[in-house]
Amino acid sequence: MGTGRLTGRRDQEATVPEASTAAGSAGGSPAGSSPRSLAEALRARDDAALAALLRARPDLLGPVPGDVTQLATRAGTRASVVRALDRLDRFALQTAEALAVAPDPCPYPVLEGLLTGGEDERARAALPDALATLRDQALVWGDEDRLRLVRTARELLAPAASRPSPTGLGPTVAEATSGMSPTRVQEIVAAVGLPATHDPVSAVGALTGLFTDPERMSALLDEAPAEAHQVLGRLVWGPPYGEVTPNPTPPVRWLRDRGLLLPATARTVVLPREVALHLRGGLAHRDTAPVAPPVPAAREHRPQLVDANAAGQALAALGTVEELVKSWEHAGPPVLRAGGLSVRDLKRAAALLDTTEPQAAFWIELAYAAGLLASDGEADERYAPTPAFDDWVELPPAERWSQLAAAWLPATRTAPLVGEQDTKGRTLSALGPELDRSAAPEVRRRVLELLAELPEGGSPDPGTLLARLAWERPVRGASDLRARLAHWVLAEAEVLGVTGRGALSGPGRALLEHRDPAPLLAPLLPEPVDHVLLQADLTAVAPGPLRRPLGDTLAVLADVESKGGATVYRFTPGSVRRALDAGHAAADLHAFLKEHSRTPVPQPLAYLIDDVARRHGHLRVGAASSYVRCDDDAMLGEILADKRSAGLGLRRLAPTVLAAQAEPTVLLEGLRAMGYAPAAESRTGDVLVARADAHRTPARSAPVPVPDGPPVPDATLLAAAVRAIRAGDVAATAVRKEPAATSAAGVPGELPRTSAAETLATVQAAALTGSAVWIGYVNAEGAASQRVIAPVRVEGGFVTGYDHTADEVRTYALHRITGVAELADDQV
Repeated sequence: MGTGRLTGRRDQEATVPEASTAAGSAGGSPAGSSPRSLAEALRARDDAALAALLRARPDLLGPVPGDVTQLATRAGTRASVVRALDRLDRFALQTAEALAVAPDPCPYPVLEGLLTGGEDERARAALPDALATLRDQALVWGDEDRLRLVRTARELLAPAASRPSPTGLGPTVAEATSGMSPTRVQEIVAAVGLPATHDPVSAVGALTGLFTDPERMSALLDEAPAEAHQVLGRLVWGPPYGEVTPNPTPPVRWLRDRGLLLPATARTVVLPREVALHLRGGLAHRDTAPVAPPVPAAREHRPQLVDANAAGQALAALGTVEELVKSWEHAGPPVLRAGGLSVRDLKRAAALLDTTEPQAAFWIELAYAAGLLASDGEADERYAPTPAFDDWVELPPAERWSQLAAAWLPATRTAPLVGEQDTKGRTLSALGPELDRSAAPEVRRRVLELLAELPEGGSPDPGTLLARLAWERPVRGASDLRARLAHWVLAEAEVLGVTGRGALSGPGRALLEHRDPAPLLAPLLPEPVDHVLLQADLTAVAPGPLRRPLGDTLAVLADVESKGGATVYRFTPGSVRRALDAGHAAADLHAFLKEHSRTPVPQPLAYLIDDVARRHGHLRVGAASSYVRCDDDAMLGEILADKRSAGLGLRRLAPTVLAAQAEPTVLLEGLRAMGYAPAAESRTGDVLVARADAHRTPARSAPVPVPDGPPVPDATLLAAAVRAIRAGDVAATAVRKEPAATSAAGVPGELPRTSAAETLATVQAAALTGSAVWIGYVNAEGAASQRVIAPVRVEGGFVTGYDHTADEVRTYALHRITGVAELADDQV
């Protein structure tokens, strides 16, 4: 089975007619004839089929092709074909791979034999649909007697010395012997018992005929030594290349002498395609996958349990995001020079959230995708909450979760890549510029769709789900990104609350169906409570989510010790001092706790507040560069004598004043680390309230996902594009009268060329007679087109008429008309 290849110009496939004796119109050609080119096959499609092609391959619309020939040429470009192949399912791709090693053109029975071996009924039943997919994608054209794979696809999928074929097949006999001397070819012909020929071409043809004849091939192999069959067995399913020594073993020499192994280089031999196909029983693939692997439910859960579990995860997600963003509102982490978050700041965020660094990166990226945090754009650039965060925290919990989930589903930023290296060896950082992966939204949505196909409460085995995704989008290169994305989607959906126990939750299903999940989630979330339970061990237990004023104040007064269904807060001297620094008086704190506790305020907690308040502000720190002031000179002497104060650079200026070399903030922290409770004071001597204003970035919009190629066009754009392509095709194929020697050149596809006077006279005459003419036109952007118009008015340098190709009245500038020609009598 030899493989013929087209040669010549890149657009030859779209335009060069071919002789055809086959009947039928499977490729969309006129009845009783086969399409002679891809352009002809596309031209014969109806508008709905043409729109379906443009919807499936939106890259063909940039810009809108001028006519069908231009569309066919663009559909055969390498970049477009690669994108189309990457979106095929496994069996459609296997069908294209089989066509790439089949004769060109290939009859349907030959293709069927390559995929089924005459025995695989499932592959035989699935082949028509796979072939229809390839036709719809304009990767295959021709009727069933002359199936043709687009040349670029053949070049990408056919075997080559530098690129093994996915089928594991090697070159044909004709290709493998193309550089061989005629004498050597005749020696092989003689060794297999064929009569000598007068030229190498007929000799190669004779060998090909032998290797494709099952009976003669079986007889030849029956003579082979047993070791020779072992050699063939190692090469038959690929790779078809093997190394040989200058003095090969007898079995290899026997195979080489008879052309069953042909030299590829000085040290390698290759198994010819025809021989491999005979040994395989005519199969192009060892295993075909005509049917998508099922994704059954491995476990069944009650839907109510799934939703409850997901609601708990959703509530925890809200608390995590809020805690993270709030922690950055006073002194957010700096932005790296190359963009992104430093490893040290990521570790700090993970410690704050009591989670791992990958999980912290996910929450950071989720808050960024939702537009809740961004860089502030200052000279000392830092990350901080956006104004949108203030609106977000005031929403009901279900609506807050809906915003997070709606930002997660289409996001292209991929947090699990943080810590890996890019192609230049640079480490990828959270919030950095290289985290977008355009395939992420598609994989994310497809995983949820497969979960949605299961019975409610059903969760699959991850292995079966990954196998299904691998069938739908096979990996054609070394990248396993899609499989990794699917793993990450399952984990992210669980911690976010889109799934519960591996099954799609009710709110997750609503999110997938473009419905608002908030009404489904709201009844599942506990109502916020307005009280806590104070305990004697200086802790407070919040039996549920706290109402906002209570939660905000308690977060200042105490530290979170543990999270879960009930949050445990712990009161410490440092947390109480933090509340006093924020402007709360001791009496206010006692009243607050008494008001919001369902249990009496424990005596140890009351003593702690009073003790810290009694010492708070006894020392005063101000700016000198800084100083310490205290009415108790003995305390100042104690500080000076403490070895831990050496780094602060203290010296006594007066009995009640110490000067320091450190900045006020450093001095405050140093004294607090020594066990004191200093307070900052203003220039007038008043205590400064340390409640800093929350820092916000300027108004920032959420990052826009990076699309995977051009967006899918809507119905309006598709209809306009099809209409424009048809219009251009009408103009390009309109039959015109033979031009005069001094006017249009008459070369097919070229614009007519006439002088300005001839152009004006012709369109004026057409306006008087009401006839149509064919014009070439160059618009203001320099784009040339061909139009068929019926002029009705010519004045002021413009011609107005009915444009048959656009099906509307238009006006054209005369100076932009390159030329004009009359249509043949039987044309419009």
